[in-house]
Amino acid sequence: MTDHHHPRPHDNGTVVKISKPTQQTPPLSWTDRMAVAVFVPDGPAPSQLAGIAVQSAGLPGTLAGWNALTGHSNVADPPPPTVPSGMKLSAGAVIIEPDGRVWLVEPTNHYGGYHRSFPKGTIESGLSLRATAVKEAFEETGLLVQLGAFLTDVPRTTSITRYFIAKRIGGTPADMGWETQAVWLVPPSQLALLASHANDTPIRAAISAL
Repeated sequence: MTDHHHPRPHDNGTVVKISKPTQQTPPLSWTDRMAVAVFVPDGPAPSQLAGIAVQSAGLPGTLAGWNALTGHSNVADPPPPTVPSGMKLSAGAVIIEPDGRVWLVEPTNHYGGYHRSFPKGTIESGLSLRATAVKEAFEETGLLVQLGAFLTDVPRTTSITRYFIAKRIGGTPADMGWETQAVWLVPPSQLALLASHANDTPIRAAISAL
């Protein structure tokens, strides 16, 4: 069997092999609010969804650029969660489309035991929780997002992750980074099945309560 490699290299420059590539769904799934749509690296995507262009977006490139996309809400965020010794603070985004579907990432080779999950990552020096959530969402999904309200804080195996509600404002899932082998657009009714890891249970509950 021919080896399948991610079109984007690892951060250290090495080639990333995908042991079991995910299959793209047909174009009819893109606009059907009841359908699951699956996108793969450099694969086809619609020219627009919900009136928002789906096309490659340049990286903001600076801390100020990421911070400009962090958005706001009418209610102030709660203080950052207390992080126990030995754990890290992370941030992530729950990206919701106007038709109610939610974007999920499928980690490459199901890293960490996750078949699908919500984009998130550890805070980098100089980035706020909100800026981290925006940057991680872009790197893992290829989508530029703007954040809305705080959603929930979730203790995970090695981190505590703060999640924000987000909306897509640009980008394309075809540009997903090497950490992701597919990006999924999922109806809320399918979240329990497709984002089934125990660590994602509190996130699903928070989404249901919106």
